[in-house]
Amino acid sequence: MEAPSWTPFAAAWFTILALLLFSKILRRKKLNLPPGPKPWPIIGNLNLIGPLPHRSLHELSQKYGPLMHLQFGSFPVVVGSSVEMAKTFLKTMDVTFASRPKTAAGKYTTYNYSDITWSPYGAYWRQARKMCLMELFSAKRLESYEYIRAEEMNSLLKELFKSAGKPILLKDYLSTVSLNVISRMVLGKKYSDQSEDSIVSPDEFKKMLDELFLLNGVFNIGDSIPYIDFLDLQGYVKRMKIVSKKFDGFLERVLDEHNARRKATENYTSNDMVDVLLELAEDPKLDVKLERHGVKAFTQDLLAGGTESSAVTVEWAISELLKKPEIFKKATEELDRVIGRDRWVQEKDIPSLPYVEAIVKETMRLHPVAPMLVPRLAREDCKVAGYDIQKETRVLVNVWTIGRDPEIWENPDEFHPERFVGKNIDVKGQDFELLPFGSGRRMCPGYSLGLKVIESSFANLLHGYNWRLPENMRPQDLNMEEIFGLSTPRKFPLVAVAEPRLPLVIYSL
Repeated sequence: MEAPSWTPFAAAWFTILALLLFSKILRRKKLNLPPGPKPWPIIGNLNLIGPLPHRSLHELSQKYGPLMHLQFGSFPVVVGSSVEMAKTFLKTMDVTFASRPKTAAGKYTTYNYSDITWSPYGAYWRQARKMCLMELFSAKRLESYEYIRAEEMNSLLKELFKSAGKPILLKDYLSTVSLNVISRMVLGKKYSDQSEDSIVSPDEFKKMLDELFLLNGVFNIGDSIPYIDFLDLQGYVKRMKIVSKKFDGFLERVLDEHNARRKATENYTSNDMVDVLLELAEDPKLDVKLERHGVKAFTQDLLAGGTESSAVTVEWAISELLKKPEIFKKATEELDRVIGRDRWVQEKDIPSLPYVEAIVKETMRLHPVAPMLVPRLAREDCKVAGYDIQKETRVLVNVWTIGRDPEIWENPDEFHPERFVGKNIDVKGQDFELLPFGSGRRMCPGYSLGLKVIESSFANLLHGYNWRLPENMRPQDLNMEEIFGLSTPRKFPLVAVAEPRLPLVIYSL
């Protein structure tokens, strides 16, 4: 019996595939897409993205304009790099671009998109946002935790006094105070303290947070070319699974301790944010039930987001001042005039310190923690500035480029806080030339807390200490390179020397 020939079947399949590919090309040609570089087969334009993607996209936008179309592997990507485009994506057409793309980070590090950062637009996310705004970050709740922030700030200032005159890694101190503040607010105690029953050491806990932030911002090739995702060519997925397992063990312990305490106390009153989340999880009126993994995902979000952004911003601010001592002098003159030399700065003092506020804004302009914000996703076909944007297109808003736009900022590469003095530009998402926390529905819900910690810690560091570089190091020698992740910290942590500038009795208060 003659064996069947597979040639006709193979020819038929190839014909079908060719027709599908051809129809896709024709459809693409019919679309009026934004300008952009021609993509390569399979990888698209990934060859144009370097280790600092926001800088790579900045360079491309100088050639192709403020609305640019790219192809990252299998997915179309649109990049907005101007105030007008930011306003379009984040305000005018906010609902259209309110979802998130599916990524390995969302899947493996946030309990399959169960947190507020990576969860897709829908009933679950809307409920999560409402919980954040009405419960977790309400003005009343943040005010009730002010004593925690004051106590931990005082502890930081005393620790710096012990190390006065010696070179220190500033971020270690900043991360500790941020972590202690957020731990006490979210978890009810400093779980990072070293003790016999600690799940992780304080240093390991900080490393876990750093790893989590890095992995949530990396350009994972598998996210762009799904059919090679299983290869995990960069090893990122493996690292995501490892850090997720560590965090899950920690969070399981946290929830068990909180549940035990709640059951053991009659008429228990919520003391921290985990208590609030567990209480909400038992609420039968919720539109979407909050499961245990959702509580863990939100808790992890609160810990990571509340720790990293403030430490990174304050470290960049001190770095910039070390290169420009005249700014430091002007800021301390304001502090001495408004606060005096017999007390520390309190949160309520910040509005009376416009130059200190200006330094923080200028730092956020030049060194935004999330230089391209968190990517968004088009929920439907639409038009932007006359161009076609297809459903499922990934959208990036490059606030790093906006912060360097010479049409908005005079001498944009210069650190010049005076540009904000007397100007009504804030960071609350309504001034699109300065968007460190984003804008619109997907704006960082904890921005008000982050701003309180950043401004008060920075003001007290300036008020209490003179800062200088180690011996034999000049300001021009200070390396200002960065690394990329969900945050953009210094590539080389700042080493600096703090020397007390107030009467010694103040440091014992």
